[in-house]
Amino acid sequence: MTLKNVLNAFLKSNKISGLILILCTIFSLILANSALGQSYSDLWHSTLMGKSVEFWINDVLMTFFFLLIGLELERELYTGELSKIKDAILPLFAAIGGMVVPALIYFGFNSGTEFTSGFGIPMATDIAFAIGVLALLGKRVPISLKVFLLALAIFDDLGAILIIAFFYSKELVLSNLLIAIGIFLILIFLNYKKVHKLYPYLIGGAIMWYFIYTSGIHPTITGVLLAFAIPFRKSKEVSCSRRLELFLHQPVSFFVIPIFALANTAIRIEGDFSSTILQPYSIGIILGLLIGKPLGIWLLSFIGVKLKLCSLPNGLRFKHIFSVGMVAGIGFTMSIFITLLAFNDISIQNNAKFAILIASLLAAILGLLALSITLKEVKGKRY
Repeated sequence: MTLKNVLNAFLKSNKISGLILILCTIFSLILANSALGQSYSDLWHSTLMGKSVEFWINDVLMTFFFLLIGLELERELYTGELSKIKDAILPLFAAIGGMVVPALIYFGFNSGTEFTSGFGIPMATDIAFAIGVLALLGKRVPISLKVFLLALAIFDDLGAILIIAFFYSKELVLSNLLIAIGIFLILIFLNYKKVHKLYPYLIGGAIMWYFIYTSGIHPTITGVLLAFAIPFRKSKEVSCSRRLELFLHQPVSFFVIPIFALANTAIRIEGDFSSTILQPYSIGIILGLLIGKPLGIWLLSFIGVKLKLCSLPNGLRFKHIFSVGMVAGIGFTMSIFITLLAFNDISIQNNAKFAILIASLLAAILGLLALSITLKEVKGKRY
């Protein structure tokens, strides 16, 4: 299968999952603000097997989301867009800029306040929504720009994973962490010994999840660690890593992420709208995603190219990089996930989620308009 066919299939699936996410979000917001709002909110906080429904979604189901991200990262590093250092440098620079500048903007509005822990919220990009926006433009978007955004989003996901691991963990229980590390090393050893059956890794992953959870580190990180422990083969024979990735793609895209959206966008809009938006953390999130993302992506890409550390793909200009950077300002899934880790107060969580929704909607609209303008035909040719 050619790169073009793979990308088109990926874009098509993410376009559909992105549409489902939008519908779930709208449905959840309407229901949360209806006469059934309190009952709907109570549903997600009800108890199931001694834990809240939110726990089973945000800590358990989302582990499969991170497992899928890890498997995709592994594949890209071995055989995909990140396998060649030369091709990976530009999106790496762009991703760094797209994380650092939004964080700095957020700090500018929240430094010295109780809200500084939210710095990671505007650093994230929602790959499904971002790729879905590109899909709306169809054949007008060159393959090189699709590849750039995909590679950028992959590095962005990796950055978000590291941020969660290092900055959003509770007090560590060292003994449980060491046990989890020991299990991970055993799985790596199985990989080294070319054990290609999936069940030892899945059983070990489940045990590792428990000890990471009880160590104080957010347990969803287990998904990424497990992904890199599962063997990947470059040969034509489909590896167990690739089989698991293909198996997880639809359940994660069409069940895990939509139910995450339903549970975490049950936001009851109360009080003065302007006061909610003018909170320092709301301003930091909105400006971080809307301005920080495209500015950071463009700036670091520009610096990298001018220093001759990387180069723009054929046919692309910096205006295309800035435009696609606006699309990368769609935070949604990962931004909401980090919000849950950054803030304990439910009212602050809801306000931050609302800011994410506004910023993501504006980023999608503005990014779509910017790309529509910058990708216009020039002298009968498309960029």
